[in-house]
Amino acid sequence: MTEIEEADPPAVTVVNETGSSPYVLLCEHASRYIPARYAKLGLPDKELTRHIAWDIGAAGIGQGLSKALDAPLFMSGYSRLLIDCNRPLGVPSSIPEISESTLIPGNVGLDDAERKYRADAFYWPFQRAVRAHIDQRIEIGRPTIIFGVHTFTPIYKGYVRPWHAGVLYRRSAVFGERLLAELAEPGLTLAANEPYKIEDDHDQTVPVHGEKRGLDAVLIEVRQDLVGDEMGEAAWAARLAQALEALI
Repeated sequence: MTEIEEADPPAVTVVNETGSSPYVLLCEHASRYIPARYAKLGLPDKELTRHIAWDIGAAGIGQGLSKALDAPLFMSGYSRLLIDCNRPLGVPSSIPEISESTLIPGNVGLDDAERKYRADAFYWPFQRAVRAHIDQRIEIGRPTIIFGVHTFTPIYKGYVRPWHAGVLYRRSAVFGERLLAELAEPGLTLAANEPYKIEDDHDQTVPVHGEKRGLDAVLIEVRQDLVGDEMGEAAWAARLAQALEALI
């Protein structure tokens, strides 16, 4: 295997690349697609509909945001189980042998050639497309804010997560806190840096595409039971668009 087969989707889909917004939207876990030759990585179908395979609702939120903000959106075309586009290469969660508590048989004992193939076919096309777009914006002096679109499970290993959404940030604390303030409304439980925190060995988008360039960069995490259908996706896209617009 040296390249994506003709019947498979592109490794990255770019929506509205010339959009006028300062926001650049990244959705690294948009798809649960796994090519047939991988035989579902040895998993039953029910596992491939879960969060371990993709971020449920994230693609719909991203597309709604792209339209509302007139912002470019970059979406990965393959499941995070093949290789995770929001992880540094080589870390255990890049090609996970276990995701949450689920063994991924098709990822166990991979040789260097297969790891390189997955990086070349599914990971680097996404990263290079994002990098080239941001480079071009910086070159012509366009304001740029990196915004990752993610969703999370209501329950993780038995722990009930009480938040409706979280804003994850590190160096962009001022922007992150302002976004939380704009999103605040009665009945909505929000948090900073929940249910995850940005880490160099666990994240790609914020540290690499944002912080290393001196750009504001944050991730949104929306709880998946709120965006399990098109109505929920649209509602959260509208809520986020209104808050993000207010910060420009």
